Amino acid sequence: MYREFDPPAGVRGAIACFWTRRGDGSAVRVLPDGCTDIVWRSDHGAVVAGPDTTAWLSHTRPGELIVGARLLPGAGGAALGLPLSELRNQRLPLPELGLDRDRRLRNDADPGKALGLLVGMTTALVSDRPPDRAVQAAVVRLLDPSQRIDRLAGELGFSERQLRRRFRSAVGYGPKTLQRVLRLRQFLARAEAGDTDTDLATAAFEAGYADQPHLGRDCRALTGVSPRELIAGV
Repeated sequence: MYREFDPPAGVRGAIACFWTRRGDGSAVRVLPDGCTDIVWRSDHGAVVAGPDTTAWLSHTRPGELIVGARLLPGAGGAALGLPLSELRNQRLPLPELGLDRDRRLRNDADPGKALGLLVGMTTALVSDRPPDRAVQAAVVRLLDPSQRIDRLAGELGFSERQLRRRFRSAVGYGPKTLQRVLRLRQFLARAEAGDTDTDLATAAFEAGYADQPHLGRDCRALTGVSPRELIAGV
């Protein structure tokens, strides 16, 4: 069972949510979302799950508790104190990144206290190191699939090169990659709302794809499966 919890009001510009998952022995397909997660699981301790460019399978054990904090695009680099491009598609233990020095979130931490510890640590991180607001403003504009990257940079007062550099630091990859990720998430949100039925071509157009083949190419590149397989939960 998976559950999400809202962060405190003062850090909602940096933290998307806190979450818990109780394992059932199955594998969960984790999709790219532009976010960075700090994750603790029993017998593993806490790791930073860097921004992904393709889906991966997370295997769970029956009854295992997993807790996480999800940092919004633009917030992870500042909170962790390093360019997120260095963590792209990686899972690294917190101590290796100079975090959790007192080892409170080690692998033998009390599961009943793990979420509270993670909430406290993550809230402190984003309070001390606020997000890159310019990048976050760009992320909002990229929710519009017709947004052009060259125009976006100019609207924010940057060159394209400057914008890419800030994105790689604050998000982990460039704005064009994030736009592809956000577009696929919009398509999936429509599917989960039951709006797609069998007309993928219409759903693809509404999410900003040029046509259904465009959706298929992006979906396979980002998730490893076809749109229909993704909707079916394969």
